[in-house]
Amino acid sequence: MKNKSYIGLSLVILVFGIIFIPKIVSRIKNNDVVKGDRLNRIEADGSVKSDLHTIGKAPQFSLTNQKGQTITNESYKGKVYVLEFFFSTCPTICPIMNKNMKFVQESFASNANFGIASITINPETDTPEALKKHAEDIGAVGMNWNFLTGDQKKIYEIAQKGFNMYVGQNKKVAGGFEHSGLFALIDKEGNIRCRKDNFGNPIVYYDGLQEEGIKQIKQDISKLLAE
Repeated sequence: MKNKSYIGLSLVILVFGIIFIPKIVSRIKNNDVVKGDRLNRIEADGSVKSDLHTIGKAPQFSLTNQKGQTITNESYKGKVYVLEFFFSTCPTICPIMNKNMKFVQESFASNANFGIASITINPETDTPEALKKHAEDIGAVGMNWNFLTGDQKKIYEIAQKGFNMYVGQNKKVAGGFEHSGLFALIDKEGNIRCRKDNFGNPIVYYDGLQEEGIKQIKQDISKLLAE
């Protein structure tokens, strides 16, 4: 019986080798292995396009950064960027978001086509001067990392209506403000992009508080930068 089992196993291996090995070798020779990645597709011109889901256009904004410069969507045209809502005096989730955003930035610091937009939800306190100090305090560097402030009503509209992210004031919570710990990913054309879950549903935003969310957004930034 053992001999028959070995013969059967050997036959299966032989058939597998005859059918699949030549195909694998051919894909390697043609540099075609990555084309099986479900998050990428090959266009007719041979370029690689990510299969990340498109949510829609990011909302328009015009805000002031830590250097006193006006920053708009056009400032990020042709760039892949990550956007978050925060406030500098946040005692709860913001320090974690700051740390994780630094991890993201450090991975793409030398790429001029990558940027970050950190928008405060407490502009009364977070003046350009305060945001400049905050950036220095947390060691935030990067040619395209802007800490942004402006009119609170407009900022809340950008967050709640534009990105559908929750922000709000609440005197009962630590720091007096509430917001999500999510990061938005925007491509070079200004579209909000995301991956899908195992059931094919768009995740929409990335968890800025968890290691897995940071890992995912870094992978997807790389895909969008390659387009």
